[in-house]
Amino acid sequence: MNIWKDQSAAWPVANPVVTCASASGSGFPSNFVADPFLYIQGDVLYLFFETKNSITMQGDIGVAKSVDNGATWQQLGIALDEDWHLSYPYVFDYDGNIYMMPEGSAKGDLRLFKAVNFPTKWTLEKILLKKPLVDSFVIPYGGKFWLFGSDHSGIGTEKNGQLEIWYSTSPLGPWRPHKKNPIYNTDKSMGARNGGRPFVYEGNLYRVGQDCGETYGRRIRVFKVEILTRDEFKEVEVSLGTQEPTKGRNAWNGARNHHLDVQQLSSGQWVGVLDGDRVPSGDTNRRFILGCASVFAVAALVILVGLLVGAVNSIVPLSWCPHNMGKRSDALLSWEKPNLLSSKLRLFCSRLNRASSFLRAKINVNTFTGRLVIVLTILASMVLVCLGVGYIYGGSGAQEPYPLNDQYSQFTMLTMTYDARLWNLKMYVKHYSRCSSVREIVVVWNKGKLPDLSEFDSAVPVRIRQEEKNSLNNRFRIDPKIRTRAVLELDDDIMMTCDDVERGFKVWRDHPDRIVGFYPRLVNGKTLKYRAERHARRHNGYNMILTGAAFIDSQVAFKRYWSKEAQAGREVVDELFNCEDVLLNYLYANSTSSKTVEYVKPAWAIDTSKFSSVAISRNTQAHYKVRSICLEKFAQMYGSLTDRKSEFGRRKDGWDV
Repeated sequence: MNIWKDQSAAWPVANPVVTCASASGSGFPSNFVADPFLYIQGDVLYLFFETKNSITMQGDIGVAKSVDNGATWQQLGIALDEDWHLSYPYVFDYDGNIYMMPEGSAKGDLRLFKAVNFPTKWTLEKILLKKPLVDSFVIPYGGKFWLFGSDHSGIGTEKNGQLEIWYSTSPLGPWRPHKKNPIYNTDKSMGARNGGRPFVYEGNLYRVGQDCGETYGRRIRVFKVEILTRDEFKEVEVSLGTQEPTKGRNAWNGARNHHLDVQQLSSGQWVGVLDGDRVPSGDTNRRFILGCASVFAVAALVILVGLLVGAVNSIVPLSWCPHNMGKRSDALLSWEKPNLLSSKLRLFCSRLNRASSFLRAKINVNTFTGRLVIVLTILASMVLVCLGVGYIYGGSGAQEPYPLNDQYSQFTMLTMTYDARLWNLKMYVKHYSRCSSVREIVVVWNKGKLPDLSEFDSAVPVRIRQEEKNSLNNRFRIDPKIRTRAVLELDDDIMMTCDDVERGFKVWRDHPDRIVGFYPRLVNGKTLKYRAERHARRHNGYNMILTGAAFIDSQVAFKRYWSKEAQAGREVVDELFNCEDVLLNYLYANSTSSKTVEYVKPAWAIDTSKFSSVAISRNTQAHYKVRSICLEKFAQMYGSLTDRKSEFGRRKDGWDV
């Protein structure tokens, strides 16, 4: 948490730290990564995990390492690859050697591997048990070694609800079964199946289990082991202390997480790795089925319209019915006469075809009611087509963040408002707090009665910063409580998709020294005049980005805005109660000869103030006139912007058209 990695523009580094994309980037195609286990050597963290090969559709064991406490990971490739599916790579030390005990239940046994060239070369040491145990671990406790695992192969076994315990004097065996095996054979939601490495904390042993009730791997549950002997076993559930994801599918673990490994570092700190997924198990199949159902429903509605307008005379062509098959053999005739199914099929065809006559008799397309039915049917068909295409080709519906160098980060949202715009603010907080990379929302409160934080439906912390003076300069006030380098200054009356916001954040991470935003302007000509975006479009370029919707570097922009050189500009802002965004553009341009602005085109943006009658700039012409005055004054103070034009469509990402 709160790790800063300047060279990667990740301020701070955010989860997830390893994805199937980063695994694939090392040359090994991957559909997903899961079951992470840590192995710690001094200051180096090794991460072993299951990675499903997207070509062989088989699980292999991948490995990565980190030298900065998990902030960044270097993919080392595949550590173990067999002819059968592997997962759950439980890695541990014993007698000076490093061992791995992965799940390989498809082979029908439990195998132990020893590292011969850690971490990428392993050799089979021993077959521990000739049982297809899944998600097994070994731990020393009370003078013995204990092996926990699940065997789903037995008759009457509850899948994901079974647990067995075995004991030995050595992790190499031989292993003897616990007297009470199976320990559990219960509902799959009870956490019987292991969900990671057990750990000891303050002298107590804890086991991690999977809750697979709602979907496979829905969540993890932690149990404190109170009794563990050859004859007895007792554990009680305790709170894990982590918060449930609140961003739904926009969170990397919004739908499920089923594995945890926590270990204590030599410094005394703890480090943990957790896996997660945005969607429930089987989501792809569910969406495909729903998409196909939508397509079939559209076909049915098309036939219905055809019947009503007379383009279709029968639902089932007569040639398809058994009694209309033309010349048939004696064998077929002898089959049809006594066959009940044939009789039922003929009856069904005839009744189905009579339905077309019945519909035309009931609904006359030449009447208002008939036309209304046709229109509604066509509209329903269009909706179903969109739904079907969305289900089949539209993905999971998550608006995911865009990584930079396989890393993710977070930003703070900041908006300035007052009491009359509370309706806008509530909608703003509810929507943007669900965006994946948003860490906190800061509300700069310029005047009026402060709202209670309980009034906001937010998935992230909301902080209200009350100002003593109603000034637009407050937007860029230095705030040491902001914990991210990136700040999205976004007016509370602007609504856009989380995907647009994430794209803007990605561009800012590529260019953290610039103002990156969604509303471009062009300042040109001998007489400086403030104009709308269409002026920039006509001249195919821009040199200013409105900071009412823009990403900035909080450590640079705020200091620059409150510098001694900017004092005269701030006085103009207070005098005209306008132009704080224009001033910041001039300050950026005055600080360097390089480009200082980048544009990102949003898919759509809505001004919600139009619905609440609290728009700040209701008289556009008067507003533009004041801003033109600002342009003249700031140009005299800080130099011209006219030679800083950037063309639309310049970047390779295609987001600046």
